[in-house]
Amino acid sequence: MASRPGQLLVLTAPSGAGKTTLARRFVEETPDAGFSVSATTRAPRGQERDGVDYHFVAPERFRELVERGAFAEWAEVHGQRYGTLRSTVEEALALGRVAVFDIDVQGGSAIQAAWPRDAVTVFVLPPSPAELERRLRGRSTDPEEAIQRRLAAARVEVARGVSEYAYLVVNDVLEEALVRIRAISAFERALRAGERDPGAEAIAGACRRGRADVSAWAS
Repeated sequence: MASRPGQLLVLTAPSGAGKTTLARRFVEETPDAGFSVSATTRAPRGQERDGVDYHFVAPERFRELVERGAFAEWAEVHGQRYGTLRSTVEEALALGRVAVFDIDVQGGSAIQAAWPRDAVTVFVLPPSPAELERRLRGRSTDPEEAIQRRLAAARVEVARGVSEYAYLVVNDVLEEALVRIRAISAFERALRAGERDPGAEAIAGACRRGRADVSAWAS
């Protein structure tokens, strides 16, 4: 029997906010955490590897998985489909592990709705809209049309994340953002186990919706 309850740690952000880097670092430094590898119909970018970064599948195969009920959630984002396999969720909870989800706001809300006691939702923001644009352009992997589409979508995603997600973390300095995410996970796990972690509680409390400073995105 697992000594700690399982957790579904949902990390969501506008494209370019750094959530994938944060998710990978968290998994690397948390012994009982595992990265949830989503399925997607989009093509690999850069050095992305099938089965490591994503399960890259053809649209027809994705449709078959949807029809079989294999996904815990799935959504269409920027013209491509993304989904989280239900088996990933069930295994993590059964083993008392932390499953880390790097998914969009629509998918994160679906996980929260399906597993309200087990999901911990964290919305990651860049310091400002201008910084988000700088990061997207710095990638040098997307055409101008795609960059403009992502910038337009970012404000919609931020508005929804700020209103729906339990925690908000501004990714200004990577290491500091990682400390906050670790504290949020530790605090919520201790709470579910009927324990207390005062240090984690203090940090997590400052990231609570309504308390985190996201004023740069208010305009």
